[in-house]
Amino acid sequence: MNRKTRLLYPLIFALILAAVTFAYAAANTVPGSGAGDGSGAISGYTVSNVHYILDTTNPAVINQVTFTLSGATTPTTVKIQLVTGGSWYNCTESGGTWTCNVGGAVTVLAADNLRVVAAQ
Repeated sequence: MNRKTRLLYPLIFALILAAVTFAYAAANTVPGSGAGDGSGAISGYTVSNVHYILDTTNPAVINQVTFTLSGATTPTTVKIQLVTGGSWYNCTESGGTWTCNVGGAVTVLAADNLRVVAAQ
């Protein structure tokens, strides 16, 4: 084999390898996407006019809790907790008053706090 042929084969191999590598790299596509970063103030709500509605046949249990919330916006989700670490109860709004049905699941004796969580 002459000297030119010995150099030609490795050069051809390198060119083929480069072409195949480029072909695979050129086939990659990435769809467009969006990303962002921002911040905004979180304002709280003021809870007022709290009323505990007791069961009519057994006044030792709480049936409902009603209250009003005031803040910058009207929340879409409101929940309460009456016993630290206990169950959460959903609330609904009507005429500016939030009503949370406890359904007699909490006794007056067991209720040790009123925790209200509200979010828009």
